[in-house]
Amino acid sequence: MRKTVTGIRTRTLSPGRPLLAMVMVLAVFVTGQARADAAARDAEYWLDRLGPALNMTSYRGVFVYARGDQVSSMQIAHRYQDGVVEERLVPQDGANGEIVRKGMRVVCVLPDHGRIQLDQVIPSGPFAEAFSSQLMPVSRWYQPELAGDDRIAGYDVVRLALKAKDELRYSHQLWLEKSTGLLVKSHVRSSEGTVLEHFQFTSLEITDSLSDSEFVIRTKGEEIARELAPKTTSSPAPRMDGWTLGWRPDGFIPAAAPRSGKGQAVAFSDGLAAFSVFVEPSRQVVMPTGASRIGATTVYMKQLDVGNVDFFVTVVGEIPPRTARKVAESVKVDDALAFGAIGE
Repeated sequence: MRKTVTGIRTRTLSPGRPLLAMVMVLAVFVTGQARADAAARDAEYWLDRLGPALNMTSYRGVFVYARGDQVSSMQIAHRYQDGVVEERLVPQDGANGEIVRKGMRVVCVLPDHGRIQLDQVIPSGPFAEAFSSQLMPVSRWYQPELAGDDRIAGYDVVRLALKAKDELRYSHQLWLEKSTGLLVKSHVRSSEGTVLEHFQFTSLEITDSLSDSEFVIRTKGEEIARELAPKTTSSPAPRMDGWTLGWRPDGFIPAAAPRSGKGQAVAFSDGLAAFSVFVEPSRQVVMPTGASRIGATTVYMKQLDVGNVDFFVTVVGEIPPRTARKVAESVKVDDALAFGAIGE
């Protein structure tokens, strides 16, 4: 029965209407969750393409790399042919020189810098071996999210945000070319959102028409060669010639072990970031201790006394200072290594 009060009609609410409203709200929630899950799956799709694209895409171009207030530009030619990666990097500002790679062999010619100890160099940045060769589930340590489309160096790209799930690492934003998945721009960001490092192609041509002449060394000077031989062991406490690492951030596994002195160095990567640990006798050399940072790269140095022998522990990599400090403080040096240092 309907009643009218001062011209306004009222009616009794049907018992089924609250249930219908709840169903509609639930449907909206489920649809939203499904869209979020689909977006996450799309982000995972682009992550899966990232690693292979860095090696298996052939291209030439020029990119800039900014770290703190340091900005450099580099010309690059990169070819993937018959399962072999070839690459030539030529600095566009500052000192002359070039770096040429064929397969796992890297030759560096930097005449203005003198002799370069390549066996002590850990690759860093978007073209690092540690960055491009790891096939690790980075979504365990970063929250992937598609952040829209863009255009870089004339190519359509997709922007991928990777937010760090803890404070032990930095967040990243990646711009990937749509047809190949090639990384064409990247940001490393602090927990406050500040851009610490920035890489971007300013010119780019993705092409299979790269001749052998583009990978010939043209700079005159002493050539320093190095064989890339990254280790893939995932031991919970890697041991490197007399020292052990008691702690490292979850997700960072050994990625390379270049020689340093007697081999007392190891690099770790979580698939996006990398850091290296060096342990060497101080040899009466006074070195500053503590942390310094350029862009996203932290250098933390600590002195360690073992059996009346001083060692320097150095942690270098794209990790926050507090993380580098915790890694350095977890290093344990065996007495045998100390006695060996005394005998030298």
